[in-house]
Amino acid sequence: MGMSAAVVGASGYAGGELLRLLAAHPDLSVDVLTASSNAGELVTSVHPHLPQFAGQVFEAVDVAALGAADVVFLALPHGQSAAIVAQLPDHQLIVDLGADFRLRDSAAWEQFYGGAHAGTWTYGLPELPGARGRIAVSRRIANPGCYATAITLALSPLLAAGLGAPDDIVVVAASGTTGAGRGMKQHLMASDVMGSMSPYKVGGLHQHTPEIEQSLSDVAGRATTMSFTPILAPMPRGILATCTAKVAPGAQLSDLRAAFAAAYAHESFVHVLPPGQWPQTGATLGSNSVHIQVALDEHAGRVVVVSALDNLTKGAAGQALQNANIALGLAEETALPVAGVAP
Repeated sequence: MGMSAAVVGASGYAGGELLRLLAAHPDLSVDVLTASSNAGELVTSVHPHLPQFAGQVFEAVDVAALGAADVVFLALPHGQSAAIVAQLPDHQLIVDLGADFRLRDSAAWEQFYGGAHAGTWTYGLPELPGARGRIAVSRRIANPGCYATAITLALSPLLAAGLGAPDDIVVVAASGTTGAGRGMKQHLMASDVMGSMSPYKVGGLHQHTPEIEQSLSDVAGRATTMSFTPILAPMPRGILATCTAKVAPGAQLSDLRAAFAAAYAHESFVHVLPPGQWPQTGATLGSNSVHIQVALDEHAGRVVVVSALDNLTKGAAGQALQNANIALGLAEETALPVAGVAP
């Protein structure tokens, strides 16, 4: 017998991507889909690419209806999940796509997000060492951020193998405009974005910084320090992260590639590309995959890792479904595309 899913915040970009993926899921049916400002509107008026939901409307949040679902996905702006979670049963599986429960440090939450820290849930990045076992027994899962996913998966094999310096990490990463959500913002208007790239939240101000450092510190077994510069790119979807660290003395390119091969050899969604082939956002479009390549800059004594993913799929909705599949005891890859869409 199939299980039921509820999507809260279904009118947003991540919510729409969740609906797209869930529509193809053989074991989960979308029984509840809610939106606040779009309540009462047809789903296809906001998501015309989802004819499977023709005739259905977004509902206002009804806690009783949510409580009857086998899994609840919260695709809400940061800071809005905790109030709903407090009204749901403790045994219910909830995957939060927002940041509310990702951080362990309440001071970091207050600094980067403001307001009271709601608590800490199991961090849902399955490809990290030991993560699947924790996810499988959890009823509360904090889905990672899109930048955090791209950067953490790019650097964790290095730090786990002791091949990169955890206190000398520099990242420059570009994101498509959907990473900022669906709200109207002047700097995200097409006339301002097209044909231009621009940095933002420069100087350690991006909210994913403590999340990434938290995960990488766990992998390295010591505190990590990262200089992170995000860039807004003129594309709807995608993240391309260029990550560098001081390389360990004596490490060769063969050592670096061996570390990545060992870390991801059995992963369905993380693909270490052949030598000479570099990640590109277009190749991951619509997929739950991450493409990674590593190089050694012998002149600067640094290792360079580039990763690419779709910020709405592996960076949000796809990863949320991947986590739910694990926690529900389903095949992890169910309804999650490995191949991207091209051109």
